[in-house]
Amino acid sequence: MELLRNLRIRIGKSKLAGKLARIRRKPLYINFFNIRTIGIIWDATKSDDFSFLTRFHQKMAEQNKDVRILGYYPGKALPDPYTAIRYFTCIKKTELNFFYCPSHPDAESFINTKFDLLIDINFTNLFPLFYASSLSQAGMKVGLSGENPETSPFDLMISMKSPVNTEKYLDQVLYYLGMINSESARKAV
Repeated sequence: MELLRNLRIRIGKSKLAGKLARIRRKPLYINFFNIRTIGIIWDATKSDDFSFLTRFHQKMAEQNKDVRILGYYPGKALPDPYTAIRYFTCIKKTELNFFYCPSHPDAESFINTKFDLLIDINFTNLFPLFYASSLSQAGMKVGLSGENPETSPFDLMISMKSPVNTEKYLDQVLYYLGMINSESARKAV
């Protein structure tokens, strides 16, 4: 069974590579002050992180930044805390195609949204979330540095020791984004 699953994921990665080859994307490096929309991709199996994300959403809302979260939960039914939250969409295993690529309209909408910033919180490299991060139309993508940085979909990679604490990771993301000195950031001051 594991062999079939790995084969399906390998084919999914091949399909993803084909789509990425047709995309020409120029990263947009902007200061955190100028960011208005943030997309977060999150491994929803880490239910302890949900409180951090809720606080992060509230903190960003206070700064007039719109945050949307796309999560992946491998179960058939979502846990109660994940339901009925306007800014959070969670795809389940049943909403993936045969090759583990997200096929739900909400996932497609998230991928096609031109966020100013995409933050990847997929520390275990789940393929459905990697697929969404890779194809995202976000201006700037932030994620953990991996084994092969040259094949990473991220424009800004943060290196942290395992196990990664989500709250500290988000603090590091905000810290490094605050250091970016773009032309648009200088004009706003």
